[in-house]
Amino acid sequence: MFQTTLFDDERVEHHHIVNVASVPQRSVIMVERDEEVAAVWATILNDDGAWLANEIARFPLTPETVQAVLSQTEPTRKEMAFRTILKNRVNHGGILAPGSGVLKQGENGRGILSRWYPETLKRRILDILTIRERISFLEGDGPEVMRQNAHRSDAVFFIDPPYTASGKKAGRRLYTYFELDHEELFRIAATLQGEFLMTYDDAEGVRELAARHGLATRLVAMKNTHHAKMTELLISRNLDWI
Repeated sequence: MFQTTLFDDERVEHHHIVNVASVPQRSVIMVERDEEVAAVWATILNDDGAWLANEIARFPLTPETVQAVLSQTEPTRKEMAFRTILKNRVNHGGILAPGSGVLKQGENGRGILSRWYPETLKRRILDILTIRERISFLEGDGPEVMRQNAHRSDAVFFIDPPYTASGKKAGRRLYTYFELDHEELFRIAATLQGEFLMTYDDAEGVRELAARHGLATRLVAMKNTHHAKMTELLISRNLDWI
């Protein structure tokens, strides 16, 4: 098993299907709707991954250079990928959604340098390039891809939706595409012939959805990027293996 992380996220460390490429011997299909995040994966998995890694490593990070990149109005696909990584690393909580601001104090007063580790990011991208032939990327709608593959008993699904069920507001702040029919997502998950694991925030409405569709839940501990101890729900047909 190979694992690496690109994105920093306020909600949880080393999480999300778009944040973690965990690739066994068989192939993996990643699906992402957000155009900015999609640009990163498309760039890495096509022919510009090495360019992106080198661009990150040689970028002179200052408030002025950051502003110049973030103010681009018509970036190319690979330029959008670089801008997205930059935003994720210099914005509060790594948030990409509109309204998020750039760090001022940051960790230990380091400001925008707090989470900027260019050589580490470069190495992670180059690591992904070594297995990119086993990763396919689709820019599209996750639930629709689930419907199309629901009949496949040989497929395994990891489902990480925006945390907006039961009126939760965190997902609205964190994600550009936060609107989701959670009832429909659970309905689709219950029809999957293959195994699946879904993650959600621990909300009563989410537990009710799981119970209504005959799914098991398990509360697990996690930490966010501020190292605060939190919990979230794992959801599947059977969680006895945990």
